[in-house]
Amino acid sequence: MSLFVTLGRAAALALLLGSVPAQAAITATDAQREAAVEVAESLRYGHYADIRFDDEWSKQAFERYLELLDGQRAYLLADDVDEFADLSTAMDDAVLDGDLDRPYALYQRYHERAEARLEWLLERVDAGLDFDFDGNQRMVLDRKDAPWPRRTASLDELWQKRLQNAALTLSLSDQSPEEVEETLHDRYENQLNRLRQANAEDVFGLMMAAVTGSIDPHSEYLSPRQSESFDIQMRLSLEGIGALLQADGEYVKVASLVPGGPAEKAGVLKPADRIIGVGQEDEEVVNVVGMRLDDVVDMIRGPKGSVVRLDVVPAQAVDTTRSKVVEITRDTVKLEDQAAQSEVIEVEREDGMHRLGVIEVPAFYVDFDAWQAGEPDYRSTTRDVAKEVERLKDENVEGIVLDLRNNGGGALQEANSLIGLFIDRGPTVQVRDAQGRISLYGDTDSGTLYDGPLAVLVNRLSASASEIFAGAIQDYGRGLVVGGDTFGKGTVQTLDELNHGQLKLTRAKFYRISGESTQHRGVTPDISFPSLIDPELIGESSLDNALAWDQVRKVQYRRYGQPERYLETLRQRHQQRADLHPNFHYLEREAELAERLREQHTSVSLNREQRQREAEAQEAEQLALENQRREALGLEPLEEWTDARDEDTEQAEPIDRAQVMESAEILLDYARLDHGLRLADYGD
Repeated sequence: MSLFVTLGRAAALALLLGSVPAQAAITATDAQREAAVEVAESLRYGHYADIRFDDEWSKQAFERYLELLDGQRAYLLADDVDEFADLSTAMDDAVLDGDLDRPYALYQRYHERAEARLEWLLERVDAGLDFDFDGNQRMVLDRKDAPWPRRTASLDELWQKRLQNAALTLSLSDQSPEEVEETLHDRYENQLNRLRQANAEDVFGLMMAAVTGSIDPHSEYLSPRQSESFDIQMRLSLEGIGALLQADGEYVKVASLVPGGPAEKAGVLKPADRIIGVGQEDEEVVNVVGMRLDDVVDMIRGPKGSVVRLDVVPAQAVDTTRSKVVEITRDTVKLEDQAAQSEVIEVEREDGMHRLGVIEVPAFYVDFDAWQAGEPDYRSTTRDVAKEVERLKDENVEGIVLDLRNNGGGALQEANSLIGLFIDRGPTVQVRDAQGRISLYGDTDSGTLYDGPLAVLVNRLSASASEIFAGAIQDYGRGLVVGGDTFGKGTVQTLDELNHGQLKLTRAKFYRISGESTQHRGVTPDISFPSLIDPELIGESSLDNALAWDQVRKVQYRRYGQPERYLETLRQRHQQRADLHPNFHYLEREAELAERLREQHTSVSLNREQRQREAEAQEAEQLALENQRREALGLEPLEEWTDARDEDTEQAEPIDRAQVMESAEILLDYARLDHGLRLADYGD
């Protein structure tokens, strides 16, 4: 007997098989042809890299275009790709001459294949699903390196597995057979409707994404619609959840959270989480798997005070069935939400209690409007940090930790001026343009606000201006950098107006005063902490076609100290504490486990019992590790690993706090070692 039974099956099938008018071929507009030429010229003469539109570039752009259209090799056949193989040497001519007929024709072929496949899926769903889920088949999760299928039958086999997997996933999420069929029907019908609504602007956007994305991940064509959204975000008046989202295959992934934003405050989203559904207030959550990123962003955006419901698969989840619906109240992000704030931490040692200051710096911000208006009390990162430094000096702290974790950057001028609080003027960063000209930026004000022991705490989400600051402190020998490798965003973009849309263009590159680029590699800390942020998923090195790391000539600068003299001792003492600290022990073990599970999780079983056994075994490992940590901290153990997400505050706070406390411990060790050596040198 069929596992899934659908009423009205025959009627639904009859409606599906009825005649559907074919969509007219999508062709480029004159404005798009002109914009393509403008983009090509801007890239050729304005991009930081030496761009040559030739056959080699054409091959890269053609492959990128195919990847954007059908990255999982699930729609197009090998014959389709072969038919358009001329584009592997002609993409350069297409953009330089504005002759977009062949790229648009390739999209049309993809469109026809995708439309036929969605109709094929709807036909099978509406005819009734008959999966028993007791076979031995498995489905490969990532087919980006698979060969293009030669026969339609091969694609039928692939999609039969995909359909079975989708049905099994929903069934394991406690949906009834009828609900499974209804959900899948709605999903495929919505995807088909969106596909049929595609227009010339959508095709042009895909093609331009292939053109710019083949060069670097931060150069980007913005359509008139996207330009409007970008302008809103730059004015900080966007009302939403405060999260940067990016496409990840068929999914929408959280790239980062805006400091002080609704999502960050709610604590229900983490980087690399996948959003598979979006709902408004009390409305039903709509599945967004396979939906365009722009459309998902529009669904999440909304008026201040309203609630959006997101169906989220946590980054650490081993299966998409382990999703959870969370609620976030939309709001605007204000400067005060990103303001620096400080606290005093007490560290106990044999000789008594020691006091150290910690300043959290969520972003490099400045109130440009107030600054340009000449208001004397305008808000900025440097001004706010200066106030906190003065307060901590009044508290007689023995050192200060600047916490730049999750700080995605911001105003370059603030990175320069903030460095100036801790050095007596000097260079801070080099900027090299496409012509090889190097501009040197730095602090021009004499004197320092604080010259005591200093540490900078960073992680994988510390990017751009944060990396400039951390790199300068490290190069000057002004203090220690601790935590994780930073993001590696070391490029500079400008926004250029086109006759049709805008072009975000990579025009320059950041270099440290030591001559090393922050691009791709980021800043490597002096003392490393384990991290649950997977560098394969988050960071510049995880992005396709990221510009490479390189060096320029170092500049002359004065070093303020030699922390490297103490690193071996500091690392040994840190490791001794980490081995005994439940949270650091957990982070090390969890990072190792996450990497192993990622390597193992390349396919999923289509057998219900086997699928459950695999998921339960993996979650059992995660649960055992989490409960070991909780037991050591005196917390109640969890019965289910998924409960850890429900108790986010209790779970996350001790781990984050452990890094802050250990940073203070390291800084105290450094301060005492350095002070002792200075006394010895003075005595000599």
